[in-house]
Amino acid sequence: MAFDIDMIKGVYANIAKRVDLAREIVGRPLTLSEKILYSHLWEGNPTKAFNRGKDYVDFAPDRIALQDATAQMALLQFMQAGKAKVAVPTTTHCDHLIQAKSGAATDLPRANTTSAEVFDFLESVSNKYGLGFWKPGAGIIHQVVLENYAFPGGMMIGTDSHTVNAGGLGMLAIGVGGADAVDVMAGMAWELKFPKLIGVKLTGKISGWTSAKDVILKVAGILTVKGGTGAIVEYFGDGAKNLSCTGKGTICNMGAEIGATTSTFGYDDSMERYLRATDRNGVADAANEVAPHLTADPEVYANPEKYFDQLIEIDLDTLRPHLNGPFTPDLATPVGELGPKAKSNDWPINVDWGLIGSCTNSSYEDLTRAASIAQQAVDKKIKPKSDFGINPGSEQIRFTAERDGLLKTFEDLGATIFTNACGPCIGQWDRSDLKGDEKNTIVHSFNRNFSKRADGNPNTHAFVGSPEMVAAIALSGRLDFDPMNDVLINEDGQEVKLDEPMGIELPPKGFEVEDAGFLAPTEDGRSVEVKVAPDSERLQLLEPFVPIHPESLQGMKLLIKAFGKCTTDHISMAGPWLRYRGHLDNIANNTLIGAVNAYNKKTNFVKNQLTGEYGGVPDTQRAYKAEGVKTLVVGDHNYGEGSSREHAAMQPRHLGVAAVLVKSFARIHETNLKKQGMLGLTFANESDYDLIQEDDTFNFTDINDFAPAKPLTIEAVHADGSKDIIMANHTYNQSQIEWFQKGSALNVIKEENVI
Repeated sequence: MAFDIDMIKGVYANIAKRVDLAREIVGRPLTLSEKILYSHLWEGNPTKAFNRGKDYVDFAPDRIALQDATAQMALLQFMQAGKAKVAVPTTTHCDHLIQAKSGAATDLPRANTTSAEVFDFLESVSNKYGLGFWKPGAGIIHQVVLENYAFPGGMMIGTDSHTVNAGGLGMLAIGVGGADAVDVMAGMAWELKFPKLIGVKLTGKISGWTSAKDVILKVAGILTVKGGTGAIVEYFGDGAKNLSCTGKGTICNMGAEIGATTSTFGYDDSMERYLRATDRNGVADAANEVAPHLTADPEVYANPEKYFDQLIEIDLDTLRPHLNGPFTPDLATPVGELGPKAKSNDWPINVDWGLIGSCTNSSYEDLTRAASIAQQAVDKKIKPKSDFGINPGSEQIRFTAERDGLLKTFEDLGATIFTNACGPCIGQWDRSDLKGDEKNTIVHSFNRNFSKRADGNPNTHAFVGSPEMVAAIALSGRLDFDPMNDVLINEDGQEVKLDEPMGIELPPKGFEVEDAGFLAPTEDGRSVEVKVAPDSERLQLLEPFVPIHPESLQGMKLLIKAFGKCTTDHISMAGPWLRYRGHLDNIANNTLIGAVNAYNKKTNFVKNQLTGEYGGVPDTQRAYKAEGVKTLVVGDHNYGEGSSREHAAMQPRHLGVAAVLVKSFARIHETNLKKQGMLGLTFANESDYDLIQEDDTFNFTDINDFAPAKPLTIEAVHADGSKDIIMANHTYNQSQIEWFQKGSALNVIKEENVI
């Protein structure tokens, strides 16, 4: 059905005027990204041109989506904001807290029992404050959003980095921390630095074993995990129009893996087909009326080098299937070249699991392409050498796929059909076939493959590919299998070659579902009670953060100097820790336990300068907090890469970390630090990272002069009494400095929104 159709029509009613004004002000043709940005300004009609990568701009998003792991903290914060109801359409989706183990029939009831108090809290708080609620088992947030809420030309934010999936329907959909979502839910503007623009021109048409997933795997190899930072990636060209809507969603989804603010495509026939197939004829009709404003001006795509800050061209006719990994989603390798590369790097060749699904690849088309390979295995008597796991993207997808026999095909091969939820993709996987830290390989159609991501094992080598390629490799049981050229031996001892996968864009019989899992909120939630037990280990009402005063930034100690990659998974692990996402003090016990200490190359083992003893990071930080000592965290490039989870900022803040000093930040994490009233700083000279010593004490000598565009001076006092002066850059504007001075952005909101 079409949700919020009046809101969508309201966006379209204004878009022509605002785009025309923006084009006149900017003085040139506009990209699609610019049209959406300029038509969603907080001030309404555009009045000035903005500088890409420089100007901070206030925007008015159309809607918000929250997933259960991050919704807890976001809604706990919103409860303090002094508002009776959310100001824009918002939904809560329960997809992260369901552990994959034996299959949906047992896994979902177990999750409903073990996480009952969290689900009950989310349902009641959603009901009270006017949020739509999607029950556990309803589906993965981003697939549900694509099926029900995404619309061309819209702007949305979501408390998950893969919110960008909705770009497959022509939105600017952006992952944010919960504090950003609280701003918008409370009726305030959402601030973003006006993004740079990367254009990706697609020509030709994918065929055979190549899929939409291979487009983004190729792009990730080109741009790396930080190449898209601060930019929107806009895809265009005949090749883009030849992709299905859900294929576009897959490409946009993994844009989070290159650090992009978001990714998007212009409105076209495939989007209209998808809107109509998902029972949104009204949205399609309304979009058709303003279609020229839902894609770039023709001059932009005719001469893209004039309008984008960076341009990439990919010929889909010659694009080859890829597998990316291990341990990073940007290590791109064409399938036929993976064997020698694996052997030279000592990657395990035998594949233990093939996992299909996640928010990246769980559409009907994805399942049909993978099922076409699975059906060949049944027909040609090929016994899979690896275990199979399937995560349908939504109850609508699962119900339709079961009706059409797709799931039975997988089950005939012994596959486990997990709940319509994230499962192994986010570490919610009770994997019984391995114990300890055994070295092994898995392949999956997910988006991320960081160390420990899927199963908590640092030696699990995870490779990312398309669902059909995952299916083929799982049949062979070998990482070096090339289905385009290699053969398999079936149960009769015969050589068998797999045929190319066959996909169906949309179900011929249409989508069908008995219970999609949606609960609408009551009209008046004032009488709804939100219960949080005082002794709960999973939920904890929040107390406002106290401002970090300038005097406490003198005599600071080093908590940890992180070595190499330090993602939000290193700062605040998922997996079993998800159970504490609504309890700040409990989840703080995992703070930075995955970060590698630069001085001993160990995890969760740092020096307490007060005692001279070594211990876990959270324990050491709690000892500093007990003595009233603030601390500094030092990191490398792209610090905070990965998930949007604001816990990675709130936990250090709660424990007494005052500042994070790194070579560079991932966008969302830097914003999260600012929102929580901390200092997020970068080395003016990256080589100064090497000056930091294990026993250093730090003084922020000019913090009283904290101002926009003015670097801060840090005095690093070494154990022998010698000193180094380190200049630290920052990107704080005056409003963000006020967040720091008031203790957090939420404290500012409370002052302005008390009713």
